[in-house]
Amino acid sequence: MKFLLCVVVLCASINPLHAEDKPVEFNTFQLSDTVYMLRGQGGNVGISDGEDGLFIIDDQVRPVTKELLEAIRKISGKPIKIVVNTHYHADHVGGNEAIGGAGAMIIAHDNIRKRMTTEQVSIFMNATTPPYAKDALPLVTFNDRMSLHMNGETATAYHVPNGHTDGDSIIHFPVSNVIHMGDMFFNGLYPYVDLDAGGSIQGLVAAADLALSLADDSTRIIPGHGPLAVTDDLRSYRDYLVQAITNVQELVDQGMTLEQVIAAEPTKEWDEELGKTWITPPQFATFIYNSLKGIHRYTPPKMVETESS
Repeated sequence: MKFLLCVVVLCASINPLHAEDKPVEFNTFQLSDTVYMLRGQGGNVGISDGEDGLFIIDDQVRPVTKELLEAIRKISGKPIKIVVNTHYHADHVGGNEAIGGAGAMIIAHDNIRKRMTTEQVSIFMNATTPPYAKDALPLVTFNDRMSLHMNGETATAYHVPNGHTDGDSIIHFPVSNVIHMGDMFFNGLYPYVDLDAGGSIQGLVAAADLALSLADDSTRIIPGHGPLAVTDDLRSYRDYLVQAITNVQELVDQGMTLEQVIAAEPTKEWDEELGKTWITPPQFATFIYNSLKGIHRYTPPKMVETESS
């Protein structure tokens, strides 16, 4: 069995949700006889290749679809039969239109199709996303869970309500001992909770708990963003989320406003390590505060976000 097989196409640094006009580096890691992880520009891609055909989990951003397909062809020359989307964000469904148009079946949670067929407004991103083209849409949707019986194992997608968005799923490969977390797990940086799309910090903890219940000490964890992880990495992620929630809850219980909570630096313990890649400490604190208060939208704090840095 081979592991950590690297395929380098081009070189670039990436922002988690936005494509940049730069060359892209694709790195492929073989995790079992049939399952791979591919990193490029956008969300990490899971790949299953075996005697029953090729299916992938997510397909990154639209501008790099050609390069993504070239990287996949270095693993297998088979046509892509199935795409499973972990959620609807553009850095995870960007290749849907081209791959779906070529004949692949796209599968996703019910809420992903609902969001992809209607205009979406993100206060956090200050952006509006129009409905997707027909070829990009999921043809098959599910509610609670869905299983694919391919390549020697039953890969099961579990919907976790109100996590990163309201349509997220994690995918478990029990024989390969691999779990694809989608954006329920940001490894090495603060997570993005899309409050505008039904996300909540509590849902991220629930997703981590579910994945940990399926994992053992040898499980490989594919995060939505960041490097390949192991169970201890996911456990550490879950533990700091719980502690951060506790810290913010204590301040909320004191009657503090969002601005006062941010000024109190409830995530200071992790800010240096996790808060300088993309999501800032004030933004992360806002995700937690609004989740705890039941505010189902992003509300920019009325203060300079660098005040506490």
